Amino acid sequence: MAEAGDDILVLGATSLIGRYLAPLLGRRALAVSRAPPAGAPGRWLAADLEADPQLPPAATVVSLMPLWLLAPLLPRLLAGGMTRLVAFSSTSRFTKQDSAEPSERDVAERLAMAEAAVMMSPAAWTILRPTLIYAEGQDGNVSRLAGIARRIGLLPLAGEGKGLRQPVHAEDLAAAVPAILASPKTTGRAYDLPGGETLSYRAMCERVFEGLGKRPRIVAVPPWLWRLAFSLVRPRGATASMGDRMAEDLVFDPRPARADFGWAPRGFRPKF
Repeated sequence: MAEAGDDILVLGATSLIGRYLAPLLGRRALAVSRAPPAGAPGRWLAADLEADPQLPPAATVVSLMPLWLLAPLLPRLLAGGMTRLVAFSSTSRFTKQDSAEPSERDVAERLAMAEAAVMMSPAAWTILRPTLIYAEGQDGNVSRLAGIARRIGLLPLAGEGKGLRQPVHAEDLAAAVPAILASPKTTGRAYDLPGGETLSYRAMCERVFEGLGKRPRIVAVPPWLWRLAFSLVRPRGATASMGDRMAEDLVFDPRPARADFGWAPRGFRPKF
């Protein structure tokens, strides 16, 4: 076994969460990415984690990459002296497992299998499952809605958009990592990490307009028409099942995370 130092190896450091996490960890962070940003502060290592990367030994590893990409790396990380692992998964592991879209069911299955691989690891692991992650102007969820609202001046919904959501800011997720590493209670645990506010999909869209400084303009489209439109247009990065979920409550319990490491995320008031 290689000798592991005090570095915290951050895999997928250019991800949405990673942009906030590396500064919080300071000089202990060794940020790993396929393409480290030019001029970024801190210490960076260029490595293709989907190929055959040469990773330095580290006792502590934080994974921000898709969890199914982490699973094949576990033997190498363990051989490098990993004893502590914090790995981000997603609540999509539950919300997409019965989707009508095969690609979404595949995501849920891959997450479940990767979580099982992490849980079998001899390292002291913690799995984190965020809900809908956003960071103003950077994500493909809330910021995509903001982009549509800017371009066409309204947001279409499938039905009334009554399904409940708990959007969580990437900065809050990053801030949770040092608290988790400092709390022995978190080892061998998986936590759902919802945002600090539960609101309907429609109310979430209204807040997006408010964050743009615009008056909300929301159009309810009959679900059958939504599905028909998607079958004809097939917009990139979107599926008809997204419309179906606008009527579903995707709500998770923050209390275990609150009790074990003080999880206290912000409410949903984005500013674009």
